[in-house]
Amino acid sequence: MEETTFIMIKPDGVQRRLVAPIIARFENRGLTLVAIKMVNTSEALIDQHYAELVNKPFYPGLKQYMLSGPVIAMVWKGKAAAALGRAIVGATNPKESAPGTIRGDFCNDVGRNVIHASDSVESAKREIALWFKPEELVHYVPCDLGWVYENVS
Repeated sequence: MEETTFIMIKPDGVQRRLVAPIIARFENRGLTLVAIKMVNTSEALIDQHYAELVNKPFYPGLKQYMLSGPVIAMVWKGKAAAALGRAIVGATNPKESAPGTIRGDFCNDVGRNVIHASDSVESAKREIALWFKPEELVHYVPCDLGWVYENVS
């Protein structure tokens, strides 16, 4: 079943010029990019995005970090996109991320972990709605789907 997921390259990923290599990781796994934009975030948007973390002691530092520069907000589509996106990204703590994952290859510190990925289909729906209007999502069928997935007509 195809689903969508939300992926965000955080300010450190943008500043370190990792946007193209990160996008390539998702494309190489067969996911389809359906929306992308560079955004200077607002406090309100970050508070909504991280609503479940607002009362945590580390949140002020996270918020300051997320407001420190632009981010790349993206929506990706594909079979089990949310789970696959999390697998591509790796564990939240880069020290626990396997080599070959984005965090395992590009990060050293949890406070500079380069990327966010929705942790479930439900979270993805909420996050996509926060960052994108429905008309910003592009609907198309890539010509290579039969080479990425079995039983595609």
